[in-house]
Amino acid sequence: MNPFFSELIGTMIMIILGNGVVANVVLPKTKGNDSGLIVIAIGWGIAVFTGAYVASHGSKAHLNPAITIAMAAFSDFSWEEVPVYIAGQFAGAMIGALVVWITYRQHFDETNEPALKLAVFSTAPAIRHSVNNFITEVVGTFVLVFGILFMTKSSSSLGSLDSLPVTLLVLGIGLSLGGPTGYAINPARDLGPRIMHAILPIKNKGNSDWGYSWIPVIAPIVGGLLAAFIFKTFIHLA
Repeated sequence: MNPFFSELIGTMIMIILGNGVVANVVLPKTKGNDSGLIVIAIGWGIAVFTGAYVASHGSKAHLNPAITIAMAAFSDFSWEEVPVYIAGQFAGAMIGALVVWITYRQHFDETNEPALKLAVFSTAPAIRHSVNNFITEVVGTFVLVFGILFMTKSSSSLGSLDSLPVTLLVLGIGLSLGGPTGYAINPARDLGPRIMHAILPIKNKGNSDWGYSWIPVIAPIVGGLLAAFIFKTFIHLA
């Protein structure tokens, strides 16, 4: 696969499993209804592992514009590939969100709470405060990219299974930092499905919360760039 389709397929699978576990937890009359944040964090960890494992056969398996931009700015990743990667990531995220909606369509119809329907597609803060929400997403993505940079610089014989440590990192971020904002830490993961929420014919869906939507896009990019800058400037492993 070329990088575009690798990022598309990997991100699609990540969203199907990641947003799928959210649907299973928050929508009524599912087998996993009300099973909580721990189930969501574990599901998202598995989603990241599976998506990255699949994408790694044809790309760097970023699956995240914040990672792609940070690697281009402060590592050896070519800026020429950035639009290709990001296009694949957003396309995959949107297709993945569509698949989740189709899969859980009956359960969407069973709930009258627009916020729960939107939660399947995109994140929202537990306490709405733009500055604090922004900082939370910066911190979460900083930890993600900072950790990934150490992992990618470490020698490994795992091959495609190099995505396994990142899985544990994402799981940890979800459990430790997911409370305030739902840890988007990925512009494509949040904005792509949010766009699908806006255009899909979901019954009684309410609005797509565009007033908040810029935070899970801009803050992860800032957090990723900050992590990559500090790593390259002060640490940079040989």
